Amino acid sequence: MLLFIVFAPLVTALLILLGAPARLTALLGAAATAVAALAGLFLYDAARGGFQFVSSFPISESWRLQFLLGADGLSLLMLFLAALVLLCAVWFTPPIEKSERLFYACLLFLASGAIGAFASLDLFFFYAFHELALIPTFLLIGIWGSGNRFAAAWKVTIYLGIGSFVLLLGLILLYRSVPPELRSFDLRALQAAAAGGGITLRAQSQIFFLLLIGFGVLISLFPFHTWAPEAYASAPAPAAMLHAGVLKKFGLYGLLRVALPLLPDGAHHWNTLLIVLLLGNIIYVGLVTLAQKRLDWMLGYSSVMHMGYIFLGIASANVIGLNGAAVLMFAHGISIALLFALAGEIRRRTGTLVLSDLGGLGKVMPFAGFAFGVATFAAIGLPGFANFAAEVMVFFGAFRVGADWQGFHLLQTATLLALWGVVISAVYMLRAYRSIFMGEINDRWKNLPDLSRTLRLPIILLVAATLVVGFFPNTTLRVLRPTFPAPVAAAHP
Repeated sequence: MLLFIVFAPLVTALLILLGAPARLTALLGAAATAVAALAGLFLYDAARGGFQFVSSFPISESWRLQFLLGADGLSLLMLFLAALVLLCAVWFTPPIEKSERLFYACLLFLASGAIGAFASLDLFFFYAFHELALIPTFLLIGIWGSGNRFAAAWKVTIYLGIGSFVLLLGLILLYRSVPPELRSFDLRALQAAAAGGGITLRAQSQIFFLLLIGFGVLISLFPFHTWAPEAYASAPAPAAMLHAGVLKKFGLYGLLRVALPLLPDGAHHWNTLLIVLLLGNIIYVGLVTLAQKRLDWMLGYSSVMHMGYIFLGIASANVIGLNGAAVLMFAHGISIALLFALAGEIRRRTGTLVLSDLGGLGKVMPFAGFAFGVATFAAIGLPGFANFAAEVMVFFGAFRVGADWQGFHLLQTATLLALWGVVISAVYMLRAYRSIFMGEINDRWKNLPDLSRTLRLPIILLVAATLVVGFFPNTTLRVLRPTFPAPVAAAHP
């Protein structure tokens, strides 16, 4: 099953480049991938836990390198997120005027990079699959983007390239830090070696710092975040959906899959730095988001801001906080993908995303207004949506650290400050909704068409996903519980 999920988008992209009908083939391939990923969630045996659906193909015995796939609850949740957002991104793709085949192939290759990384148990392919997504990201922004797309394409490529290089250094040091007789690219073997004390405290500290910076650049951790808003504002909507909703989660997934389990003492050593930086994401970037005058830039900064909440769950390093971080990765991916999809449709119909130029669109685009309102409520974490369930777990997990009531712990203080981010996000999201869909309508927009019936189905799929997880969070926690059975790093600064 995992082989199918990983290779279906790749094969679909190749078929399109070889002459198959681009849109139809992409939709069929994405739909098949989404169905298989959903089946994986239901077929996963949570009582047994661990990695399941394992497939292994030896490549080099001397290097102990093999193409190794396997998935636990965290992997399967991310695979379903990637497949669902890919399906909706393809569905939301408008008519492409130039190089249509290449456009759809790039979308599929971008998704394939994330899907392959989430399913890989081999450290080499975990890294290599992510690198697969960098070239299509550059092409999607540089060829089909808008605004200052060439500068944005180069900026995102340089930032992500530097982050990937730092990450590669950290992964090489991680491999070299294990005793020679225990060295392997197999993440399960590395976890066993780390659990047996095979990585020294000094090495853990050095390696975790490199992984934090490398993954942090890919996630847009403050202050390495400036590439993200410009890239998402310039990218075509389907590319922004996939990158902000899925590929950015690779760095968070890497921290949860590699850095924390293998380097718990290193995580403890750098936890104070992580707390300070995540507050930069939530407070500083949140205030910057308030100042944005364009919807695309506002959504870009909003995506960066919400990474801070996931980092807060990771910093807690306890069961409830880590589960909350994992659910929030899924919830944010769904909500931001929906918002970028709607922003793309608004731009296609009006030619602008400047908030002051819009207004009153709810009168002519009622379904779009309703969908944007639902996405807004999800993004700011109203009860009933997946974001709310996830953020509650993150806040509870972070605040309970060191809860002896004899004085505030650093993480508790950070949690109280982070709560103000909820207020900030409510302000800029509701203000954007009012500016776009309420008030007097400009004469230019009085004849705008609403979203077509064909575009309503992907919206319903995304809304249904966030509502199901919001009302029934145990649907995801059932498979996530075996992934985080105990605190990863019990001690905190």
